[in-house]
Amino acid sequence: MTELRFEHEALEEFVAQVFAKVGFSQEDAATEAHVLVWANLRGVDSHGVLRVPAYLANIERGGMNPKAEIRIEKETPAIALIEADRAFGPVVTTFAMETVMAKAREVGVGWAVIRNTTHQGAMGYYALMAAEQDMAGLAFVCNPPNMAPFGARAAGVHNSPLAISVPAGEMDPPVMDWATSMAAFGKVNLAVDKGIPIPEGWALDAEGNPTTDAKAARILLPFGGYKASSLALMFETLSSVMVSNALLTPYLLGGDKPTPGIQNSVVAAIDVATFTDVATYKQDIDRLLQGIKSLPPAEGFTEVLVPGELENRVKAERMAHGIPLPEGTVANLRVVSTSLGVTMPDPLS
Repeated sequence: MTELRFEHEALEEFVAQVFAKVGFSQEDAATEAHVLVWANLRGVDSHGVLRVPAYLANIERGGMNPKAEIRIEKETPAIALIEADRAFGPVVTTFAMETVMAKAREVGVGWAVIRNTTHQGAMGYYALMAAEQDMAGLAFVCNPPNMAPFGARAAGVHNSPLAISVPAGEMDPPVMDWATSMAAFGKVNLAVDKGIPIPEGWALDAEGNPTTDAKAARILLPFGGYKASSLALMFETLSSVMVSNALLTPYLLGGDKPTPGIQNSVVAAIDVATFTDVATYKQDIDRLLQGIKSLPPAEGFTEVLVPGELENRVKAERMAHGIPLPEGTVANLRVVSTSLGVTMPDPLS
């Protein structure tokens, strides 16, 4: 498989120009591009610039709204219901995290449900926003069903991603960010771009049969069996159902289906200073992480990693040497470049 490397700032500028070309404000286009390339920098290529063609298709069919009117519909000192109006996911989710952090500074905790957003990219970005402000951050997503609940051979829940991050001292803030499926659909799409099969146990085809053909994969499988599928189900109860915008039930029992690409989400922030001295907390997090890393590695491992550590190493390498993109992703971006008249950056030599 051939890969080409691109300088991250040039790639980000290209993506921002693409989205500005299709009607988004310069500011919103830049936010979207930044979050996508942030994922690529950390090695989360499934949530990076390979998403651009799908986003453009969603805009074309009326899913993503270039002129969205984001608004807070309900609010208390601690909570907010935010109507996204089909805005870019990163735009409204950044706004939501800033909103809950402001609330956390006042009352110790902030919790927001975002209704009618679109794909939000890598959720770890938003949890880390809070950690960088000495807060604990949490974010999770709900969407129409794409994952089979434990014991089923049809989609019934979404592979709802969950991200949590907390501040640290000398060490990088730990960032947990994973879907409730064995792998996110973006990883299946990445396998398509790379022209490789997916591992057994990742997905089912349209008829509910196990498959390793990335192009045939239609239904994801949960990790941990009933544990992850139960978690995904409960996320729907805390987000979509909470704001009368159910995304699973219309597919399970019939009814009006949501606009394609629509999802609901929760973001929350907890002000560490409400509970303890921030400097002491961050020092204790460092000690906790150091303690985990001091454990003897299991057979086949050279070290014990903590959440976010591998991604930070990848980021350092890619900041220095460029972001590698598979041929399939590059080909798709070149189609976008040609169709919109936006110059794609040259790969690094």
